[in-house]
Amino acid sequence: MLTLPDIFLQRTKSILGNELNDFIDALNEEIPVSLRKNSDKFTEIVGNENVKWCKSGIYLPQRTAFTLDPDFHAGAYYIQEASSMFLEQAVKQYCQDKNEIIALDLCAAPGGKSTHLLSLLPENSLLVANDAIRSRAKILYENILKWGNSNVAVTSNDPKYFSSLNNFFDLILVDAPCSGEGMFRKDHNAVKEWSVDNVKLCAERQRRILANIWNALKPDGLLIYCTCTYNIEENEENVKWLIDSFDAKSLRIETQYEWKITENLIPSIFSYRFYPHKTKGEGFCLSMIRKNGDSVHFNLPKENHIQRNIHRNLDFVRTYLTKAEKYSFILDDYIVKAIPKNFANEINIISNRLKCLSSCLTVGTVKGNDFIPSHALALSVDINREAFSKINIDKHSALKFLHKDNIQFDCKTTGYNLVCYNNNALGWIKNIGARANNLYPQEWRILMDV
Repeated sequence: MLTLPDIFLQRTKSILGNELNDFIDALNEEIPVSLRKNSDKFTEIVGNENVKWCKSGIYLPQRTAFTLDPDFHAGAYYIQEASSMFLEQAVKQYCQDKNEIIALDLCAAPGGKSTHLLSLLPENSLLVANDAIRSRAKILYENILKWGNSNVAVTSNDPKYFSSLNNFFDLILVDAPCSGEGMFRKDHNAVKEWSVDNVKLCAERQRRILANIWNALKPDGLLIYCTCTYNIEENEENVKWLIDSFDAKSLRIETQYEWKITENLIPSIFSYRFYPHKTKGEGFCLSMIRKNGDSVHFNLPKENHIQRNIHRNLDFVRTYLTKAEKYSFILDDYIVKAIPKNFANEINIISNRLKCLSSCLTVGTVKGNDFIPSHALALSVDINREAFSKINIDKHSALKFLHKDNIQFDCKTTGYNLVCYNNNALGWIKNIGARANNLYPQEWRILMDV
């Protein structure tokens, strides 16, 4: 049985009233397992129930060893808590009529909501996925790369550094660091670390984060604020503070009665709460805010390109991508990148002003007379597979490949071959005749026995 602090129970009863015992019982039940499919990749996973508020979300009957599923490493799906998939409703209801959006996921690691945004935003959009902690940003980068979209930059910056990007973003998502009450069932350490003082500390930090990034949001822009906690201080009171302190408006999100979402604990503040005794998922709260002001097209300052144009003798890399006409191909210190033409200046601004782990798609590296295709290209949904020789392997061989073993491949051509399992690309091998070198990234290899 999960033992909860008395003061937490008292505070939660003030919100739930007679539902408190049902809430406590739910925290001692089995944790639901859910995932979100990548519609741009192939997966045969079938759940026992769909997530009602997310088209691509499903529940599984039980948790499996995802590490031993090659499709997981190929980015065919993302393991994500179901309640947080409610992000889909906010984006669909307020962004579906837009042609392109520049979005920021400010506290993005490990990448669940960023990959979800990449599936939800209009096709001609740009996402900046950021996490202030470098080690977490590296995990974020890995998950973003596996998802396979090219229109994303991964950064690692404290929120205060975004204040210089005045009127830059159409949409900002702040999945704020919080006291973690909604994760008590999944993480019992969160119970031990909980205190009223920590709640207050988190609420103050969240306000600093919101104040730091407010100038980066365009007038008429949208801010999605969410936490995985239950208390009012970190949720509705922070939204009210934002609206009272700045020129903003709380927005209503249409829901359905059968979703059993708890709404609007404070008058005039629209909030959407998920409780484990009512919805199949963990604790979560989301609010949508609009920055008042007329929607204006801002002429961003032109900044010096940090890269140079690609040399004409490397024009063959254009054949490596579908819809290559959408991209500018640039060479940066022997690394070839593909940058969406419609956001070339914005990406240079991001690269110049922020600590950037990646900016859009790295196609490969020039090394002497050789061109080494990148792992990002292998997993990209924009790769032109017809430009490469492909090797289709079974699950056993796929796991050996992901373990970074040197195994025998039936290679028909020398050079770089794309390794595929279940119609999803896993990475590259280089066939040099006598043997084939496994080029799967060393830092991502499966460590457990396969």
